[in-house]
Order: sequence, then structure tokens, then C-alpha cells
Amino acid sequence: MKSTFLKKLTAATALFILCLAPAFAQDVKVIKYKELEQLRNAPHDTLYVVNFWATWCKPCIKEMPYFEALTEQYKNQPVRVVLVSMDAAEDLNTRVKPFVKKRSLKSDVMLLDEVDANTWIDKLEPKWSGAIPATMVFNNKRKQYEFVEKELSQQELQNLITKYKPK
Repeated sequence: MKSTFLKKLTAATALFILCLAPAFAQDVKVIKYKELEQLRNAPHDTLYVVNFWATWCKPCIKEMPYFEALTEQYKNQPVRVVLVSMDAAEDLNTRVKPFVKKRSLKSDVMLLDEVDANTWIDKLEPKWSGAIPATMVFNNKRKQYEFVEKELSQQELQNLITKYKPK
């Protein structure tokens, strides 16, 4: 009798968790350039690793696990990974959120809702052609900054962090 009750309880608990799972899934914040600029210019002693990517970009998807590994590796240190989606805002619910959920992303995820990249790319990084993937690493308090416009290997990304992370 006890075993049947536990099986029903376990099944009911699993169903409850599955029904609530979407509520606990990583949220994707939709931002404008101004919010990205505030993050870039804020006086802080955190090493930010900001990766620009899109769901349709194969090199971006290939390197994404490396950024997720950083989030886990440095979760108790002043290192923060931010994944900035360059997908269209109208694809938020159909592409971006399902992508984030399917991959169980733990890094902060934002969608940059700016239609005309020409109005903001040069302000953020004059050397950036606009191609993705692209990664920006910075610590404003220590005046550290590097920008890389290419797909990064896991070792290249790790080298960037090692070079700039607070000791």
C-alpha cells in the first residue's frame, strides 16, 4: 500500500515540476542599446564577458558551450557572462526563448532590440564590422578591455579570462 502511494506521489510530483518548469526557465531580457551602453560604462570591478550571437549563427552556437562553462567555472567570482542575442525582437518567443530553454543556458541572456546596427555599433566598438560571433571582455575599474570579432576556441576564451580576471 505504501509503495503505491509513493509511486502516485512521485508521479504527481514529476507532473507538477514539469508543469512549472517553464516558469523557472531562464528569462531573456529585451534591451535597447542604451542599456548595453550603461553596462559597458558602469564603474565596477567585475570582469564582463559579453558575447554577441544569434540562433541562426552556426559558429555562435558552436562556441556557446564555452561561455556556459565560464559561467559555471566562475560562478563565485567577479566574472559575469552575458549572451546578447542579435536575433530580431519578433523572434524572441519563437526562436530565442526556445533556444535558451532547450540548452538550459545559465548565463545572463539578453536580446538587443535595435533594428539599425549602424546607429550603435561604432559607439560600442569602432573596430566592429557587425559580424558575429563577437566577444567583448572588460573590467571598467581596472580599465581592461578587449574585443574579438571571430569564433573563439575554448582555449582562446579561457586565455582571455585568465588574462583579465581579478586576482
